[in-house]
Amino acid sequence: MAVVVAVVGGKKSGKTWTMEYLISKLAGMGFKIGAVKHIHEEGITIDTTGKDTWKFAKAGAKVILSSSPDELALIKRSRVHYRDLDTILGYLKNEELDFIFIEGFHSLVAKRPDVYKILAARDAEDLNRLLVGTEPPIVAATGVIGERINELADPKLPIINLSLKGEDLVNMIKSLAEKRD
Repeated sequence: MAVVVAVVGGKKSGKTWTMEYLISKLAGMGFKIGAVKHIHEEGITIDTTGKDTWKFAKAGAKVILSSSPDELALIKRSRVHYRDLDTILGYLKNEELDFIFIEGFHSLVAKRPDVYKILAARDAEDLNRLLVGTEPPIVAATGVIGERINELADPKLPIINLSLKGEDLVNMIKSLAEKRD
């Protein structure tokens, strides 16, 4: 079973930077990684206007599978906004992954004891807002705040500056997989 780690925070807090950093380092070590991205805005699509997959969806297809020598993509058209993390993670259940990183979905992961959380914050006020209602396990805080503050907000919650101490966060996350084994 994959270790599920959610990186949560507001816009421009460093979520994507944190995800990219962890995924690149852990994948480089040979771990198999899955990623889930929450997109809040309506009307956003990964499909490209005018391409065949787009035409199939416009014609009425609810599920489109696109296959090339380098990529397999599943596009599922739905007006239903997934509010159930288990359904979302179910799409990755047969992938034999070591880690699944989730960017966003704070409301779905905040109270889940089976999801490790990394809080990406802009400043101390932002971090305190994230801490309200977010239950353990919380691994660390990082993002923009890590560039500004090099101290502990709480002795149990390290604030990681990815530029200077990113390997510390990688080791924390890597240890979660070792505990699982």
